[in-house]
Amino acid sequence: MKLTREQYDTYWKRGWLVVEGVFPAEVAERAAQHSLDLAMKTFDASAPGTYHADRSADGKVALPRKVHRPFEQDPNFYGPLIYESPMLGLVQQLTGSVPIFTIDQVFFKPPRHGSPKAYHQDNAYFLVRPDDQVITAWIAMDDVDEGNGCLRYIDGSHLGEILPCKPVPGFEHDLTPEPSAIDMTKESLAIVKKGGVVFHHSRTLHTSGSNTSDRWRRGYATHWIGARSTCDNTTLDHGYFRKPELWNGWGEKFRAKESDLPIITPKPEAPPPPGTPPPAVAAKARA
Repeated sequence: MKLTREQYDTYWKRGWLVVEGVFPAEVAERAAQHSLDLAMKTFDASAPGTYHADRSADGKVALPRKVHRPFEQDPNFYGPLIYESPMLGLVQQLTGSVPIFTIDQVFFKPPRHGSPKAYHQDNAYFLVRPDDQVITAWIAMDDVDEGNGCLRYIDGSHLGEILPCKPVPGFEHDLTPEPSAIDMTKESLAIVKKGGVVFHHSRTLHTSGSNTSDRWRRGYATHWIGARSTCDNTTLDHGYFRKPELWNGWGEKFRAKESDLPIITPKPEAPPPPGTPPPAVAAKARA
């Protein structure tokens, strides 16, 4: 699967892109059900807090909110799902770098009770450089629209810096910038069909609303970095490329060569100006 020039330009102009039909709908549905089954194995509805559960207003209904690091829990399912799809090629076309799989999450928004996610930038958490090679590929496992809590983006926000942020009251696991720093006049909705993928830049401000519909909204977020990345925290210490046991058998033919793995240093070199495409990508665009 190849991106058009228009798609490529849209990503670098807006900081995000929807590509439909990357996965067959039946594959996405199978992944959604597998992810929900995985979540239910350890789900404790009585556990306090909002990190793992979404609840109805009266507290009588509690359902999983997310699965953290699903690939680590079941590499034999999620590995082939990702690596035998066209998605990696699309990531590489957008960043101009060999994509290195670092972390993943499944986000659920249960019917009628799915909670919102505040505006944030992924690299406020990851702190990986260069930012232009850090990208999220969000696989839609349901048809996603405004009613069931689609992603929303601030167009062009990847051209700015990582904004100062603070915990969200009641959702202390979430960090968000001051509302005054977010230009809501540039907000766009990422409507996507089951099996489509939403790609976004690590600095792009994004959010998602509550699920007020009677449908699920399930999304599988995979996070990728460039092969020579550096990091300000411990994100890369726990990257999947550091866990060769997850790749035994099915994944050896896909795993990056050791010489291509990211180098972790406490103080990375200064990144290029915000929004500057990697040289290889820029050269390809000019060709």
